[in-house]
Order: sequence, then C-alpha cells, then structure tokens
Amino acid sequence: MSTKLTLAMNKSVIEEAKKYAKIQGCSLSNLVEAYLKSVLSTNYKIDNSQLSPITKSLYGSVKMKNSNINYKEILIEKSIKL
Repeated sequence: MSTKLTLAMNKSVIEEAKKYAKIQGCSLSNLVEAYLKSVLSTNYKIDNSQLSPITKSLYGSVKMKNSNINYKEILIEKSIKL
C-alpha cells in the first residue's frame, strides 16, 4: 500500500534528483523509496539492478581487514554528522 509523504529540501537537490531519476528510468518517489529501503535493510544486501554503472563497477572492490564492523552503527554515525 502506498502512502503519500511530503518532504522539504533544497530546491536544487530536488531538481538534480528528478534529473537523476529520469536518467535511471524511475520516478523520484521510487528513487527515494529504493534509497530508504537500502538504508533500512538489516542485512545490507544490495540489489545490483538499482545501482548506477559506476557504482556497479566499484561494488565489492574494497576488502575490509576487520570483519567485525557494525555497518549499521557507521551509517547512523555518518548520518548524524551530516
């Protein structure tokens, strides 16, 4: 079930996001929903069909030495600092 959501943000960000969504062949709503799903995912599986070609080419290229990293905590810390 879809529910309407109103967001307030910088006009230039909205304009650029609309252009990006159009290039990706989706609506801005679908783009935002896909992003939120990826952020909220507890297992951090990435749907490669949603990634840009550049991101796809870089996906998996970084190997972490410490496998005990809590990615959810890192994302929360980064979002608070923004």
